[in-house]
Amino acid sequence: MTEVKPRVFSADVDVGPRSLPGALAVPEKPFGLVVFAHGSGSSRFSPRNAYAARVLQERGFATLLFDLLTEAESADRRNVFDIDMLARRVSEAIDWARADARTRTLPIVLFGASTGAGAALAAAAGHPTAVAAVVSRGGRPDLAGAALARVRAPTLLIVGGDDTKVIALNRAAQAQLRCESELAIIPGAGHLFEEPGTLDEALAAASAWFEAHLQGQSDEHAAVS
Repeated sequence: MTEVKPRVFSADVDVGPRSLPGALAVPEKPFGLVVFAHGSGSSRFSPRNAYAARVLQERGFATLLFDLLTEAESADRRNVFDIDMLARRVSEAIDWARADARTRTLPIVLFGASTGAGAALAAAAGHPTAVAAVVSRGGRPDLAGAALARVRAPTLLIVGGDDTKVIALNRAAQAQLRCESELAIIPGAGHLFEEPGTLDEALAAASAWFEAHLQGQSDEHAAVS
């Protein structure tokens, strides 16, 4: 029997007060919105994040990929590692999603990669009731600094088994978290999860984490919105 994939509404969007370019995808009857925070040197066109978004859409999630920086800001390499600035942009995306008619009834989860994971966690710390869960893939959660202790959203840290330096950084960051957290190590994976099957394994773990922490929240959001 051929698997029937959900129909997905897709649109280019301008996110937040700076009209950052983004891509919104909303399947039929979504039960949550995944806001992506890309890593350094990347954008909404990241092949791995685009693939991750398609997989999550098939699992019933709406997704938002957007650029954390304007084109002019991206030209200054210092901005790529300005976690405070990047966290503000993720926060602006959260506020935008809570106001937009297409997403305002959906609980929000964050999916960060590389430096974007630090920004996602710092943004989650500033939105303790708005963010239902966070996943970091090959991320640098340590860059969130003191904000880690203020994160309330359940957090999953996914790291490649061969990415030894980043494993150590993730362990140190997890020790600072005061929320529910887990560290998932994908055997044979490097920093970018380019090895066959490793990205799919990471996405399976991310999907399961989001699903576990979104149970029943879609109905609650719809009831109060």
